[in-house]
Amino acid sequence: MDDMPFTPADLEALRRAHALLDTPGLAVRITNLIGTPVEKLLDRLPAGWSGQIGKVTRLALSKAADAALFTLNDQPGNSSSNRWHKIGAAATGGVGGFFGLAGLAVELPISTTLMMRSIADIARSEGESLSDPGTRVACLEVFALGGKSAADDGAESGYYVVRTALARAVSQAAEYAAGQVAVEHAAPPALMHLITLVAKRFGLQISEKAAAQAVPALGAAGGALINTLFIHHFQDMARGHFIIRRLERRYGKQAVRAAYEALGQPRED
Repeated sequence: MDDMPFTPADLEALRRAHALLDTPGLAVRITNLIGTPVEKLLDRLPAGWSGQIGKVTRLALSKAADAALFTLNDQPGNSSSNRWHKIGAAATGGVGGFFGLAGLAVELPISTTLMMRSIADIARSEGESLSDPGTRVACLEVFALGGKSAADDGAESGYYVVRTALARAVSQAAEYAAGQVAVEHAAPPALMHLITLVAKRFGLQISEKAAAQAVPALGAAGGALINTLFIHHFQDMARGHFIIRRLERRYGKQAVRAAYEALGQPRED
């Protein structure tokens, strides 16, 4: 299987996935939207923010993993409804923008669940079965694929670097999920370990989003725009991730990784 040549359509899909996953990070997108570097806004966050955001982010991911995947029919290949999920995210972002940091604890679990549902929808459209424990865990994995941020070392933020770092935790969580009908509210150690690892990276993106939504001049309308940008960013990550997984099922992981990484190499004249 690893020696099978890529069809033209699959090679084009791989190029699309590479373009999506290699896109500028959320910080760059927010900066382009509001015209102020996110790095400066992060400095305005309250003391002790990082500890608070860690707790809120882990809780949001736990709730999203518990609820979102079970509201979709398991029909692989259906088109994803990205637009409707963006509308929902915009509405919750308006709440966050109106109440600022105080509204984050209310808004984040809702918006994260909407994002998880959208990610699962995209997974399904790329041929994934939502009854497969590996798919459910892969949906969680997307939240760690948020692109490069101001706090990232570029060498630590590449798509396959992140997947490799999460590989053991992903495998253990999938093994747990394979023996369970649903994720329990009191998450087991294997799943909680993965959520904790993912939350560390996702928390960076949440901090950037919260810092932008806390700008008084933006208000509810600005919060809605930022949340729409936020979910759009992770929809891109999900599309790229599940295209890669679809190709891996056909050509094998090693062949797809080699072809993906070759796309990032400078071309020789």
